[in-house]
Amino acid sequence: MIFDDEPTAGENLPILPGHDSPGRFERVLRAGHFAVTAEIAPPDSADPAEVFTRAAMFDGYVDAINATDGSGANCHMSSVSMCALLTRRGYSMIMQVSCRDRNRIAIQGDVLGASAMGVSNILCLTGDGVQSGDHPEAKPVFDMDCMTSLSMLRGMRDDGEFLSGRKITSPPQVFLGAAANPFAPPFDYRPLRLAKKVAAGAQFVQTQYCFDIDRLKDYMAKVCDLGLHEKVYILPGVGPLASAKSAEWIRNNVAGVHIPDSVIKRLAGAEDQKQEGVNMCIEMVQQIRQIAGVSGVHLMAYKQEHRVAEIVEKTGVLGDRIPWHPNR
Repeated sequence: MIFDDEPTAGENLPILPGHDSPGRFERVLRAGHFAVTAEIAPPDSADPAEVFTRAAMFDGYVDAINATDGSGANCHMSSVSMCALLTRRGYSMIMQVSCRDRNRIAIQGDVLGASAMGVSNILCLTGDGVQSGDHPEAKPVFDMDCMTSLSMLRGMRDDGEFLSGRKITSPPQVFLGAAANPFAPPFDYRPLRLAKKVAAGAQFVQTQYCFDIDRLKDYMAKVCDLGLHEKVYILPGVGPLASAKSAEWIRNNVAGVHIPDSVIKRLAGAEDQKQEGVNMCIEMVQQIRQIAGVSGVHLMAYKQEHRVAEIVEKTGVLGDRIPWHPNR
């Protein structure tokens, strides 16, 4: 293990000098380790056992778990609820906050509440439009966007004030993150947009799915030229594709996801397309690890969460390090 002062489930670590949260995720990154995060699919259920079962698939393989917040504008159990449940079990959670569904009053209240329950990491998102989800008649909020929400939460943490200027008696102790997409045009603007998110308060960034290593290399080269890799921890998103057909569907229907023809051709020619998708993901993680400025990877294995352990083990990115898990 990395730390000698690991807490029992539901307890926090002390905040180290130069850190903003008591969370293990921030400790792993600041210590210079290659971090691994994963995304947990929220259940369409009020049963906490379903949450615990899903999280258990990642035990010992990931440093933090993202709880999505109405991803794709579809309704599921809330991110704050999943984070509260799993934080009490001892997991390091990344709470996602979508500006689509709540205004500044609700966001600030949710973050205060989450911090009170031990949640140490917040990922700020603007959010997908409601027209893409299962409630297209819903009224979108968009009182803020990822930039302004980052700035607001940084002010709550560092200045101890709500956006209104009213004092907070005990500020939230959180590590702030944002999303990025190096694979969507205009490509030259993407590093500059990242710079704006960093200026707003982003300390870590998780990217959209990477299926194009050369494009990621170009992006990271520009990020390093701007010196941003010294200001923010960057975790490119990766994930296994189930088949050539599903890859085609994702490319045509999921905004912002770039899948080259060569990837689809390779899948189509494989005898076991699902395993080939896993193999390609393993290769990408190994290549991403060699890119200057990268601090880890974010695994998004939608409906293939059970393959995360295999991917992490075969990449060898953790070395002899075993991330915290309930039964260690």
